[in-house]
Amino acid sequence: MKEITIHYYASLRDLRGCAQETLSTEAESALQLFDELQRDQKLPSNRSHLKLAINDEFQAWETSLRSGDRVAFLPPFAGG
Repeated sequence: MKEITIHYYASLRDLRGCAQETLSTEAESALQLFDELQRDQKLPSNRSHLKLAINDEFQAWETSLRSGDRVAFLPPFAGG
């Protein structure tokens, strides 16, 4: 099991009901983690518009996760 801290922003924060949480997971990749979170129906089914950051760097969805990682799911932002 890995301990992963997940940060949610904007609409994802509203859907999830929190700005961050720490989860124990067996997910090997960020994609598997997202799928796990999606199963409780509090994340959108389509991730194509989301960006992913792991430890403050943009990453591919297939990136492996390690215990202690910080994962951020970033929806599109507007503003100036």
